Amino acid sequence: MCGGRGTRLDSEAEKPLYEVAGRPMLDRVRGALRRADSVGAVHVVTSPNAPRTARHVAETAGARETVVQAPGKGYVADLGRALHDERVTTPVLTVVADVPLLAAAAVDAVCAHYDALAPEPTAAPSLTVCVPTALKGVLGVSADTTRAHGGRELAPTGLNVVGRVAGDGGDAPTDGASDANGTDTSPEHDERLYVTYDARLAVNVNRLADAAVAERLAEGER
Repeated sequence: MCGGRGTRLDSEAEKPLYEVAGRPMLDRVRGALRRADSVGAVHVVTSPNAPRTARHVAETAGARETVVQAPGKGYVADLGRALHDERVTTPVLTVVADVPLLAAAAVDAVCAHYDALAPEPTAAPSLTVCVPTALKGVLGVSADTTRAHGGRELAPTGLNVVGRVAGDGGDAPTDGASDANGTDTSPEHDERLYVTYDARLAVNVNRLADAAVAERLAEGER
């Protein structure tokens, strides 16, 4: 998902193209997905809100990448459009472009957890990947959306698995029944949580201070 306006980042660059350690965040995410053993195809969702990003994606799309053009009416609406694209099949891993430290190993770990959770195609709940909000505090990054669960406060990472959507036996995310990361929170939706302490998933770059943390950690990985 790379069609957001990214107004909180306070940068002239479109948010997905904001560079961390010399590479656009979007390309760092795409690289992690390409290297993940559990990923077969990548659908890059663009919108009119980020025209330079859309152009960059069109010019650099790889063999396993397809481009889905969304209307730019918000995360939930754009995700809904992508989920109903004929090229997209569920369950599907969804990821935002502002997690520049995403690693293939983290993607594979989430997919392995999901496979164990739903070994049969007919059992397709959705999975929301969270980190403890305290971990974000330790790292010094923002936590705009939180939720209480099991006596602790959690923050969604922007990495999720969507199980079924309308048309194949389930409910698509809809306005008024979804959180800021596009996860359906309506009572009838079968949602599971996966809590990880992986710091690479805890860094969402929403502000320049978050970008500084990401830059420091990315340099440390070299």
